[in-house]
Amino acid sequence: MSSASSVSGGGFAQSRACANGIKVPQKQPKKGRLWLNDGSCNRLRPEYPNHVWSYDFVESRTRRRRRATGSSGIGDGRKFRMLNVIDEFTRESLAIRIDRTLNSINVIDVLTDLFILRGPPGHVRSDNGPEFIAKAVRE
Repeated sequence: MSSASSVSGGGFAQSRACANGIKVPQKQPKKGRLWLNDGSCNRLRPEYPNHVWSYDFVESRTRRRRRATGSSGIGDGRKFRMLNVIDEFTRESLAIRIDRTLNSINVIDVLTDLFILRGPPGHVRSDNGPEFIAKAVRE
């Protein structure tokens, strides 16, 4: 028998035999999931530029360092937030706003600026954070 024979039947995936005679199943193609793990929501797949934008916050801290008395507070170990807006089709970063505190007004400012520069997208996607579920952002 050759080292690469295939077996089919009964609706099972084909397998191939290795040199020592052990049958190894072929790799299954990965399925692109378009829903959440609980199956509750279908996600829209972007089809062209400016079709679907998404935005979210990333939070980090400045690195604490030793500093001389009277120097600026850049390395003070405090947190800062970054609002990132991306085009899901091109994976282009459309905007990054960095500040110590960002709220729904900042989200509206960034999105308004992008709507003026690039036109409104077909859909805007976000998570359910407090800045995003504010009534002002939804309108």
